[in-house]
Formats: sequence, C-alpha cells, structure tokens
Amino acid sequence: MSENGTKEKGDTIYEPSSRIAVLLPLPLAGPYDYKVPEGLSVARGDVVAVPLGTRTATGVVWGDALGDVDDAKLRDIIGPKDAPPLNETLIDFVDWVADYTLYPAGAVLRMVISVPAALEPPKQVTLYKVANEIPDIRMTPARERICEFMESTMPMPATDIAREAGCGTSVVKGLVDAGALLPISASAEPDWPVPDPTRDGFKLSDDQTSAATGLGDKVGQGFAVTLLDGVPGSGKTEVYFEAIAKALALGKQVLVMLPEIALGAQWFQRFEDRFGTPPAVWHSELTQARRRDTWRAVASGKARVVVGARSSLFLPFPELGLIVVDEEHDSSFKQEDGVMYHARDMAVVRSRFEETPLILVSATPSLETVINVRRDRYDEVNLPARHGGQDMAETHVVDMRKAGPPRGRWLSPELADAMTETFENGDQAMLFLNRRGYAPLTLCRTCGHRMQCPRCSAWLVEHRLLGRLQCHHCGFATKPPEQCPNCEDTESMVPCGPGVERLAEEVQMLFPDIRTLVATSDTVRGPKQAAELVRIIEDKEVDLIIGSQIVAKGYHFPSLTMVGVVDADLGLSGGEFRAAEKTFQLLYQVAGRAGRGNRPGRVILQSYMPEHAVIKSMIAQDRDAFIDAESQARTDAVMPPFGRLAALIVSGRDEALVDQAAAGLGRTAPRIDGVHVLGPAPAAMALLRGRHRRRLLLRTTREKSVQSIMHEWIRRAPIPKKVRVQVDIDPVSFF
Repeated sequence: MSENGTKEKGDTIYEPSSRIAVLLPLPLAGPYDYKVPEGLSVARGDVVAVPLGTRTATGVVWGDALGDVDDAKLRDIIGPKDAPPLNETLIDFVDWVADYTLYPAGAVLRMVISVPAALEPPKQVTLYKVANEIPDIRMTPARERICEFMESTMPMPATDIAREAGCGTSVVKGLVDAGALLPISASAEPDWPVPDPTRDGFKLSDDQTSAATGLGDKVGQGFAVTLLDGVPGSGKTEVYFEAIAKALALGKQVLVMLPEIALGAQWFQRFEDRFGTPPAVWHSELTQARRRDTWRAVASGKARVVVGARSSLFLPFPELGLIVVDEEHDSSFKQEDGVMYHARDMAVVRSRFEETPLILVSATPSLETVINVRRDRYDEVNLPARHGGQDMAETHVVDMRKAGPPRGRWLSPELADAMTETFENGDQAMLFLNRRGYAPLTLCRTCGHRMQCPRCSAWLVEHRLLGRLQCHHCGFATKPPEQCPNCEDTESMVPCGPGVERLAEEVQMLFPDIRTLVATSDTVRGPKQAAELVRIIEDKEVDLIIGSQIVAKGYHFPSLTMVGVVDADLGLSGGEFRAAEKTFQLLYQVAGRAGRGNRPGRVILQSYMPEHAVIKSMIAQDRDAFIDAESQARTDAVMPPFGRLAALIVSGRDEALVDQAAAGLGRTAPRIDGVHVLGPAPAAMALLRGRHRRRLLLRTTREKSVQSIMHEWIRRAPIPKKVRVQVDIDPVSFF
C-alpha cells in the first residue's frame, strides 16, 4: 500500500464477503475472524475498527481467516481507520517476536500500536489565505500590512498572521468578516524537517574515513550486521553518521537506538551540526501529543531519521534503510516487564526482515556480539585509536586493604592527592560510584534493625538532600524515623556505606573551595536537565562531577583529565554470571571519559580485590585478554553465548498460591538430556511492588529449541488464576 493509502500491486486485497483474521493489540491467543462487508475492501496490514463484544476495538488485518466458523456467525468489520497501514515485513516481524519470546502476538502488536490516538484522523485547523479579489473595504495600516504579507506567503492560522503583521487577532477577524481573508481547513499535523545528507561532514581521520566507507558500502545492499568497535573517543558516532547520510541519499529512513535517549544531549548537537536539523525523537519523556505526531510521521515516511530508546524498534517504518544500535552492550536494551525482549537482538531480526544493514556500536561490545564476529556471522569495522592521537588514560589501582582511607571516609589518600593535583592544574575530575543517594542502608546500632521497603525485598536508600528514605524499585518513600521502629531507641539510626551524596559531603570537607556537581538519575531527569548538565561541565562551571552510571554514557568533556572509581568491586558481588563482563564494561566506559582533550588522562580504581581478572585487565588495558578468559569460563559452564537460558518468573500477591504454582512448575519441569532446570527458588527480589516472586531457570545447549521446551512445560503445569507466570527468553538480569 502506498503512502496515501492506495492499494498497490503485491498487496493482499480482501474484497467484500472475504473472511479475514484481525489481530487486536491485546494479550489474546491469536487473531479473531471477521468478514469484509459489502462496499468495502481492505488489505493485509490495514488498521480497522471491529466489533468486540459490546464495544468497538481497533485491530490490524493479519491475513486469511484461521477458523471454520460459519459465515452467518462471523461479524463484519466496521471499516478502516484513518491511519497508515503496517507493511508486510512489520507484520512478519511481530509474529516472529511473539514466537521467539512466547508472548501473544497481540501483546507484541500493542508495542507497535502504542499510541491509540495516532490511529484517529488528525485534528483540523483553520488557516487563512488572501482572497483573489479584495473587496472594497476601509483599509487601515494594519489591514494593509496583513494583506501585503499574505500575498507572498502560505495560508496560516490567525494568531500567526497577527504576530507576523504586528497587530491583534481582531484585525485578522475583521478582514475575514469582510471577505478579504478566506478560511480553509487543513490538518494540524506538524511539518518534519528533513536532514540534509549533502552537508559537509566532520573532518575524519584516515582510519575513520576507511571505517565510514566500509559502513556506507553496505547501505542499500541488503541485510548485514556490522560491529563498529572503537576505543572511547575514537569518533564512532561521526563515522556511522556517514552511513546515515548514505541511507538518506538513497531515500531511506533510519533508526538509531540509544540506551538512554533522554541523556543524549551531546549526540543531538552532533547530529544537528552534521545534518542541519534535529532528528525525530522517541522515548518515554515525550508528551502524548508529541508521541502521536511522531508515530504518524514515522508511518507516513515524513520522519526520515528517528532516534529512540528500545521501544522505537517497533515503530511502523515504511522505508527503513538502516538501523544503528549505539552502546549495543548496554543492559538498558533489555525490557524486563511486559513482553520481555532484547532490543539489540530483535534489531538483528528486524534488519533481516527489512533486508537492511544493521550497525552495532560499542567500545566494549557484548560477548554475544564478539562471538558472532569471531564466527563470521557479523562483520567488523575497528577504530583502535582516539581521534586526534590522544592516548588512552593510564589506569592505576589503589589496594584498599593496604592504602585505604581513615575509618568513616571513602576516598583513599592517593585518590585525594590526585584530585588535588588535578584541581591545581585547572582541570576537571570525576568521581564515579554506582550508588544513588546518601547511603544504601540505614540500620539501628542498638538492635541491628534495617530499614526495608514494605513492598519489596530491598533496603531503603537514604536521600539526605530530599530528607527521605526511598525504595529504588517501587518508589516507596518515607521520612527517616526519629527512633528505631523495632526497639524504639532514639538517635540510634545510622547510615551504612557511601552513596554519591555522602561522597559530596566528604569532598566538601576535603576541598571546601571547589565547585561540585552531583549527577544521577535523581538529579538528571530528562533531556533538558541532561543538556544543562553538559553545558555546565563544558563551560567549566564545575571542577568535580560526582556521578553514578549516567556519567559513563559516552560524554565528551575535553577538560576532564582524572576519573576516580570509588568502589571498583561493586558490581562483582551477587554471583550473576555476567557480573564480570558488566563490571568491566562499566569501568572501561567510565575510564574512557578521562583525557579526551589535549591533556593526558588518568584513572584511579579503589579496589579490595586488585587481583581480580577484571581489575587486572583494566590496569593492563587488555580488553581482548579479558574477553578470551570470559569466553573460556562461559564455555566451561555452558552459559550464553555458548549455551541457552530461559527463565520463568512466578508472581502474585498471595504467597501461598505463588509457592503452589512454582512447586507445580518444578514437578512438571522437562526431563531431557542436556536440559537442566534450577529452582523453584525465591527470586533475588522475592517481594517486588507487593508481589511475591519465585524463579525457575532452564539451561541447555544452543542446539536445543528453548521455545518448544518452555511452551510444553508451561502447558502442562497447573497455574492458579491469581498467579502470573512470565517467560524470559535469554534473561539478562536475575533480580
């Protein structure tokens, strides 16, 4: 079907009296069958209104009717909606994702039709144009200005006319009443600026030019996956911009996925510098009106480049020519609720269906991606050096067992001395600690009582600046108690461990004259605040940035020469099999913020385990050695990417029913050679948002069909109605 909704050759057309399947964006088992009434014809992918019980629902024509219900019992569709149709490849993609994740296709379709208002006709607005013959009326200077202005411009709203002519809207209304201006009705949909691929790009080095050429050559040549692997500061973004330019020149749309789109202030500025206009944006911070306009602009092809979070993968692009997944290793691409999927992996699938290239970008690619490169499933383009020739920052470790700080402090003397030297040189420093708030735990020193969330199996985190204890899982918050809730002793509640706010307190004591900024997801909540954060640091209005994970997200601050990691071992505890990989990636990314300008950088890691493979690899700056060691460990344990995992999460408000369902799943677990089932066991977060949780984990070799095993397992298990069982194919976290 074409952009304007007309049928084209190759569409599956359903004439009157045809039996069709319509998929509704609901978690239902499959499509429902309907008939096409007299006077209508529809095509596969058309968005239609259908009767559902006593109400009207919206669905998508999915194909031929699947059932054998008598014609007389089938209900007619009501008619097509004023919305662009979904193309065949997107329909096939939805079906594939549903089969892979074991979620209903309707639940996946709901991620495509995520803005119901976008399926309604766009609002109409009244514009005004000048009449061909202006009647004989009394002309004032204001009226003359309006008529002269409107003779050389397009129709526009009354308020815009009044503003441009420098008068009130009453003057415009008078001209309308007199017949000098004529009203016309038009759609309220906004215009979308088109990025210009012919603008001069950034001056690339020889390595960057070679990489850009390699990526650009794949655009327009069908499906291919390429890893763009480069050290921090090597200019990966500017390189893949050239592939975007190639796709735009070929008349194609482009999707770029970022792990946290709201924090990409510098990325957006680089894009606008390169292409002359900002891209369309898709993320959770958008208003509903903006989401509606963006969805329709994507579906109609007006939005040529979209930058979005993981959900943008399900937007209805009719002319998709390139997908880029930046920071492809980031765990934010895994959706942990609703339909559980990994956007990076599903991007590979969508690229295959669309027959377009995919670029995976990272300085610390995931082990899954590295192994696919080594097995020649993916291509690779490498940028081994920083743009401009700067060396990577030198990394040094402080053994906190021997050279730690005094009791009650968190910064070692060596790190404090390095900060002093940095400030004396007029440079900026960063302290990284992946703990928000003031302290991760508050306990009573009299009886040992710990402040825990009443709805989750999590300690309450003290946020001293806000004056509250808060759960970072469900949002529960309360004031710090004046006495212990258990023993009622007063003045006995004390904070344990450091958070970024507590570091800021220590820094204020050690360096009272420096300007400090705390950057976490609590203080940087959206694009505007992220842009202001970048401006403040770039303009050197602060000397020290104290941050959690968000400061590791690819920022480029030329005056930042020193990074101190307060607790480099933090991510290594907990026993998760990806703990070493995630910690190495995070430390490597944080270290990459130092020394990106003209001055050399240095990184100091405070560690209680300096002999750990992750810490040793960071000191040696030997990423490949770490990958080789991690690959061998995963191979020996038959863990991804050398094995397959699938999880079942059993949850409900009634703990006894949850245990009953989990036990039933344990009894019906598959007994197959090469398939191992662990559990049931309480989840790491055994209580989350008031729901009790149990987990079971299936592990097998890559040759086994995990989906068929899981489907049969769930089918045989007795599940009470008030218990929910979620399937997580290829789990990333195990909370």
